Amino acid sequence: MPHTPAPAPTPPAPSGTVPDAHATSAAQDATGDGSHQWLKLLLEAGPLLVFFLVNTWFGLIPGTAAFVVATLASLLASLVLLRRVPVMPLVGGVFVIVFGGLTVFLDNDLFIKIKPTIVNLLFAGLLLAGQLTGRHFLKLVFDGAFHLTERGWRLLTWRWVVFFVFLAVLNEIVWRTVSSDTWVAFKVFGNLPLTIAFSLAQIPLLLRHRLEDAQDAQDAQDAQDAQDAPPAATRAR
Repeated sequence: MPHTPAPAPTPPAPSGTVPDAHATSAAQDATGDGSHQWLKLLLEAGPLLVFFLVNTWFGLIPGTAAFVVATLASLLASLVLLRRVPVMPLVGGVFVIVFGGLTVFLDNDLFIKIKPTIVNLLFAGLLLAGQLTGRHFLKLVFDGAFHLTERGWRLLTWRWVVFFVFLAVLNEIVWRTVSSDTWVAFKVFGNLPLTIAFSLAQIPLLLRHRLEDAQDAQDAQDAQDAQDAPPAATRAR
């Protein structure tokens, strides 16, 4: 029987509340398949839409309060309906609650405006630390959605590091130079298209470096573990 090639992998975008992770996870979910993908997209992009609408009608502080409530509801709904909360929506949701809460409690919109900068730099730093220590944290984020060679994971991680830093710098430029309403519109309607476009641009890399099946991925991981393990003579000392 002829070998059937594995289907092309889903364009990558770590799950969650980034570039906000909401935009990053939504980009992954929008390009994935399965009946639950649209539900995941709604749960993760929904709070941003609530943020935009309430800000338009009532202002940034009420919009932020609604954003916090909608994020909490989204995380709870994800746990109930999907039986899990992906890593990045969970981390991003914590930042929304903390920085959004500070914004509402202190009546100061600085906190919600710098939140995307801090979150993006945090994810870039974590991925960079993983690169320097030989760990591919994107594997945890994608949770076995696809399998890549070691070189593929390294290249993909470096690209996401650069992209997260770019988003952090972009957020700083936008919130410091435009009105609050324009910043909110950019956060909702700018970050998501940018993240989806970036994710789609990674398809050629995935196709070049993908492994055909899970067994190939396990073999590659075993080879990497063997390479990283100290020699037997060293262990015997």
